[in-house]
Amino acid sequence: MPGLPAFCLRPRDLRRGAALTLAFIAAVGAAAGTGCWDRADAVSASGAGLTAAGTQNPAAGPEAPRDTATADREAVARAAAEAAAEGKSGKKAAQEVVSRSGDRWGMVYDQGEYAAFTDDLDGRWTGVGLWIENRRDDRIAVEKVQPGSPAARSGLRAGDRLLSVDGHPVTGLRVCDVVALLRGGAGTPVVLHLTRDGADLTETLRREQLHTEPVTVRELPGGITVIKVASFSRGSGEQVRAAVRAAPPGAGFMLDLRGNPGGLVTEAVTAASAFLDGGLVATYDVRGAQRALYASPGGDTTRPLVALVDGGTMSAAELVTGALQDRGRAVAVGTRTFGKGSVQMPTPLPDGSVAELTVGTYRTPAGRSLDGSGITPDLAAGDGVEERARTVLGGLGVGP
Repeated sequence: MPGLPAFCLRPRDLRRGAALTLAFIAAVGAAAGTGCWDRADAVSASGAGLTAAGTQNPAAGPEAPRDTATADREAVARAAAEAAAEGKSGKKAAQEVVSRSGDRWGMVYDQGEYAAFTDDLDGRWTGVGLWIENRRDDRIAVEKVQPGSPAARSGLRAGDRLLSVDGHPVTGLRVCDVVALLRGGAGTPVVLHLTRDGADLTETLRREQLHTEPVTVRELPGGITVIKVASFSRGSGEQVRAAVRAAPPGAGFMLDLRGNPGGLVTEAVTAASAFLDGGLVATYDVRGAQRALYASPGGDTTRPLVALVDGGTMSAAELVTGALQDRGRAVAVGTRTFGKGSVQMPTPLPDGSVAELTVGTYRTPAGRSLDGSGITPDLAAGDGVEERARTVLGGLGVGP
């Protein structure tokens, strides 16, 4: 589908420019993207990867609405070209222009970094298995550890504070820059200096090719099928559709999007199509030109559905939630989502690097812009979200 932008949580390989990515990921980090997809060195979408999005902590919740700033493409390209002609870093010069523009989701990647994001979109990456986040005091902390990863085997755990990577101090750095330090070739060593409960730790890990399943399914008593979508990487949309088709007759669904940093918009639309019979999923603008995304016909529109969301639900995951909520197809339960609703598209630069620049925003079927405001759930629930969701489904006729 050429012509569609990337709502990037992670950047897209220019050779696969037809794919859409929602940029959440980037900055926040619910995943592992370099540069900024989320907060991890693992996938998480626009990375851990999906596109680069910033340095906030999703757990802190969404921010107040703000105007969407963007960098001038020609100015960015000109800065890169002039720097390269002088033997300087075109990427660095371009990033300075982007930073001054106020485009908080914009990011510049060299060819190697951009290619690494392609792996993230496939749900695979090379790293040590850490999801990281930038806390309010500019400290970098471990948010999650991938089971079975080098980090897990070394005993690292959530809450550990990361001080340096291979001798490079990380306090005050953007999540994406820390992720870039954690990434590297499979089998190569990386030395991490951390602190835990006041004690210093030094661990030497070897990077590995890692993989995560974006969609997992489990059954709860009473005929409830829980579909957990960790990120919208390649193939995740069809996995959601398959899970819906395989659910027993009369079942109710929990679509768990908590902590989902986003991913490919095409996958998000496919996932939404599992519960819709065609119709509008979202609209978006690219430099003022209006576009629309539609669900495929034939989805399940009868069995009860609850969407579980929280402050880590971002970008493409918010697109799905907003569509299901506006279309009256799902009851959203949880806490307010992050509020990442801007659209990024790639601009190749003369030195071979790539700039992902904000070009517009997307809106839900009812016309809501979620950028900076997020989605307010129909039923607020902090702790005990699944229990609240079970109560909702019970009221809709699911269970004994």
